[in-house]
Amino acid sequence: ASAPVFSTNPVRLIATVGKDVSLECRPRASPKPRISWRKNDRRVQPSRRIMLLRNNTLRIINSSRSDEGSYVCRAENQFGSAELTTVLLVKEPMRVELSPIRVEVTVGESVVLSCKVTHDPSLDVSFLWLLNTQPLNTQQEGSHFEYIQTQTSTADLMIRSILLKHAGKYGCRAQTSADSVLAEAELLVRGPPGPPGVVIVEEITDTTATLSWSHGVDNHSPITTYNVQARSPVSLGWQTVKTDPDPVTGSMESAMAVELNPWVEYEFRVVATNGIGTGDPSAPSRAVRTKEAVPSVAPTNVRGGNGRRHELVISWEPVSEEFQNGEGFGYIVAFRANGTRGWKEKMVTSADSTTYKYRDETFPPLTPFEVRVGVYNNKGDGPFSGVVTVFSAEGEPREPPSEVQAFAISSSEIKVTWKPPIPGPGRPQGYEVSFWKDIEQEETGKKKRTAGNETTMLLSGLEGNTQYLISVKGFNSVGQGPASSAIKISTKKNAPSLPPGNLMWIQEGNNVSLSWDPVKARDNESEVIGYKVLLRQEGRGHSQVMRTPNSAVVLTLPEGGTYIIEVRAVSEGGEGAASAQVRVLTSSGVRAKSGQLSGRNLAPGLAWTALFLSLMVPSFPL
Repeated sequence: ASAPVFSTNPVRLIATVGKDVSLECRPRASPKPRISWRKNDRRVQPSRRIMLLRNNTLRIINSSRSDEGSYVCRAENQFGSAELTTVLLVKEPMRVELSPIRVEVTVGESVVLSCKVTHDPSLDVSFLWLLNTQPLNTQQEGSHFEYIQTQTSTADLMIRSILLKHAGKYGCRAQTSADSVLAEAELLVRGPPGPPGVVIVEEITDTTATLSWSHGVDNHSPITTYNVQARSPVSLGWQTVKTDPDPVTGSMESAMAVELNPWVEYEFRVVATNGIGTGDPSAPSRAVRTKEAVPSVAPTNVRGGNGRRHELVISWEPVSEEFQNGEGFGYIVAFRANGTRGWKEKMVTSADSTTYKYRDETFPPLTPFEVRVGVYNNKGDGPFSGVVTVFSAEGEPREPPSEVQAFAISSSEIKVTWKPPIPGPGRPQGYEVSFWKDIEQEETGKKKRTAGNETTMLLSGLEGNTQYLISVKGFNSVGQGPASSAIKISTKKNAPSLPPGNLMWIQEGNNVSLSWDPVKARDNESEVIGYKVLLRQEGRGHSQVMRTPNSAVVLTLPEGGTYIIEVRAVSEGGEGAASAQVRVLTSSGVRAKSGQLSGRNLAPGLAWTALFLSLMVPSFPL
């Protein structure tokens, strides 16, 4: 048992004019208390508009400003009493205006929806935007939506770069502690049509396909035309096809694709267009193959040439699969010698073939033939190409090169020259030089080919003081011709193996007088015919060269610094071994013309003041 107790006291309740209001009175008490209501210290008398419900709630119907005041609910039992005060405020109802209430825009445009509220200034108002009854999530929509609120009673929604999916019913819900009011506006978005319905192939022939489909959504702009597209395994993606009727207007749901290729597997789709643009295509139809027909396209680029002697080689560009028009596709090759009447025809059964070779020992090289190539399949024969003239093969070269000559350049090099064979069938496209030692068999020798029709070749990497046999033959794409008679030539003796020794020098300013002991060739080496003096400035890679027949020379150094000098013997067999390198230091103030190396030979009997050079281990490659 307990006296009445209210959990909250007092209570503040805000209502709007014209709305029903319920003032609750739910004390905790045992036993059940007696309930009474009073307003502003006057007992509340029930009426048609003011009712006391069984749960002790005071119900006010169609409230007005006169209903404002303090309402007290008194609960009383034998253990005590308690009162609950409810302060009722009745405000003017809020009004919400959303404009424009209906707007049509085109994809890509922008629009602003403005929500204006008239409400009791003592109440705070908040806004909530909805799209198709769901709260608008601007995070998911990226930069398309932006809320703008410059006044407490006005909220705008900007929609930028509108998409088709932004169409729908927009709501602006304004809410205060007394009221919640929703205003709605409709946004229609005009855009390219949606995809048409599934495409059905109703009938197929060798060159036509009858198609049907259903309309897609027009997105508030009437469909003006349909575009029929097709693709096949050999096409470059989807291609627009000709139709009957042409054009296919927006009210139609069927058309015939015409001028298709026979015996080709096609898929079809349809694309709708309206005043805004072209929409997405329909889903592809099932793949269907057109009926077979006689081929209608002849091979192109018929030509010929090459081949072996007594061969007629005919070639052409193959007909692609989309123009073969059926199974059993092949080629008919027809040819006849110029001036004859009857055509010889040969069947080529492979659709991928591009060449036919005919051999006849009776016709000479470069005989002219009239040639044409046709097509056929299981349905019959198709057209022939135009007639072209093709010459029989001229064959491999028939004559060897003439006037073959060889010249020993050094101990390791031989230069070979020749003249082409007499002009005629079997013209060479290049030459092959064979060379072998006289103690070897030709089969074990080496071969070297020219890059083109050159008539000279340098053989290198040979052994010194060795006799070689050399022959030359022409070749072309057909084969090789006969070889010339082998000629003999010996390489020169090897260069002297000993380096110049006992180098001595005298320096006067920037002039250096240099001498060395003559190099004597051995019996199996070439005689010395002179010397090569190499000079370079230390730290630089470029060498300057001076040749002399004597074993002494005077050098004028180009500029001051440190110089590296070495000497080599020169013979018909090439250059000999290098002397030890020597280093000469000159005054840095002495300068000659840049890049200039001057010198003069000294007579063999020149008297020297002996000043031996300090020798260096060779370490500076020249």
